Amino acid sequence: MNNSNNNKGEMTQKGREALERFKMESASELGVDLKQGYNGDLTSREAGSIGGRMVQKMINSYKMQ
Repeated sequence: MNNSNNNKGEMTQKGREALERFKMESASELGVDLKQGYNGDLTSREAGSIGGRMVQKMINSYKMQ
C-alpha cells in the first residue's frame, strides 16, 4: 500500500476523533445531553446550539492567533 494513502487515512481518523471531542465538549458547556452514537432525540434547537457553539469557539480561536 502507498505510504501517503496510509498517512492520509490516519490523519483523517485523528481529525474525526478531535472533532467528536470538540462536539462533546461544546454540548457539555451548553448543558445538552449528547450521547455517543445516535442523538435523534435532540431538538433542532439543541442540535443547532451545539453547532453554533462550535463555530463561535473556532472563530474566537482564529481571532486570538
